[in-house]
Amino acid sequence: MAKSYYNFEKRQKELAKKKKKEEKRLRKAKVKDSQSQDDETISGNDNKAGPTGDL
Repeated sequence: MAKSYYNFEKRQKELAKKKKKEEKRLRKAKVKDSQSQDDETISGNDNKAGPTGDL
């Protein structure tokens, strides 16, 4: 009878690992997206802003 509890606990542990891994993947994807947006904003502003050298 202990074996059925072992299987249940094992399955719960596997599900918890899978959920944690998915959350980590989403968190990394969110950080990557926000960094790429920041890079685009910065590079986009560099072309438009700044002195032209015409005095």
